[in-house]
Amino acid sequence: MQTDQVRNIILVGFMASGKSSVGRALSRRCGWPRVDIDEEIVARAGKPIADIFQDSGEAAFRELERTVVSEICAESGRIIAAGGGSFIDEASRRTMLESGTVFYLSTRPETIRRRVTRGHPNAPVRPLLADGDPLEHIKELLAQRTPAYSQAHHTLATDDLTPDRVAEAILKICGPGL
Repeated sequence: MQTDQVRNIILVGFMASGKSSVGRALSRRCGWPRVDIDEEIVARAGKPIADIFQDSGEAAFRELERTVVSEICAESGRIIAAGGGSFIDEASRRTMLESGTVFYLSTRPETIRRRVTRGHPNAPVRPLLADGDPLEHIKELLAQRTPAYSQAHHTLATDDLTPDRVAEAILKICGPGL
């Protein structure tokens, strides 16, 4: 794909698949601004995502997410890191697919579990993994989400790659000149 066809580069995938880190690496390499959908939601709501889930429920969070996705994707020349579940929503998925080149950052369940449970004191709370066995819950959610993720324009496995290597692969697919 040539860069004159790329309006935005949109990163989708499960939590801890590397969307934010790869987004930062892409932004450094191509100079496009990075926008993180989850960070924008937190800024607009004035509270962490876990609190939005707790106070208002998942449906209210997804509605806010849908609005943010629509507004962010209306612009061009951005690296967009989408929330882990945002591509599952049909309206958000359609918006993303129409407004840029979408990359699904595929990650094995065991890698996700390791990344979200490695005990970082500043790691965000993951509301969808709060109850039960995290690995089993990750597997269940991935199974549910895979049909949506498979609709991305491109899929890249991130398990054994650094964010910089994933960024290199994305830029190679998009073509020269970014």
